[in-house]
Amino acid sequence: MPESRAPLELQGVSLADLQVMIDERRLPPVDQWNPAHCGHSGMRIARDGTWYHEGSPINRPAMVRLFSTVLRRESDGSHVLVTPVEKLEIEVEATAFRAIAMHSEGEGQDRRIAFNLDSGDAVIAGPEHSLTLIQTERGPSPRIAVRHGLEAELSRPVYYEIAELALSEGADPPGVWSEGIFFPLAPVSAE
Repeated sequence: MPESRAPLELQGVSLADLQVMIDERRLPPVDQWNPAHCGHSGMRIARDGTWYHEGSPINRPAMVRLFSTVLRRESDGSHVLVTPVEKLEIEVEATAFRAIAMHSEGEGQDRRIAFNLDSGDAVIAGPEHSLTLIQTERGPSPRIAVRHGLEAELSRPVYYEIAELALSEGADPPGVWSEGIFFPLAPVSAE
């Protein structure tokens, strides 16, 4: 079945309307599927977010969006593509997604921050979508929790926007509020 949903966009949309669009999106219940492991998919998500199959980039955005809907992270940290009848490993070099744009409404504790993902999805930072700064071998990696253990690494421009918000509000330690939760921008150890 081809992917028919259009990517979610932040431009010109209030965060209340964006939340409605997110809530109306029906994603497969991959957290409820537990088929036998069938092997490796031959797929890889590179650090820059490019999806590959058997060494060749997947150039059809709709296909990448479709695969992203059946992706989850296992308790051991591995990533799999899951359907009701099969589970295939997929190599993920950094995070499954990238946060490529953001939109903020409000100030201080009343702020809400939404992120556009390279998969065409969007998330609003809050209780279910925590914002963290993970210390990795390559340095700090700012991330937002997406779903099913998956994360999106914030692109450099998006991280700079978040850092600017944090510095402008003067909290100690620096951080940002979204959905009533304070997210400090201090690195924590990698998982």
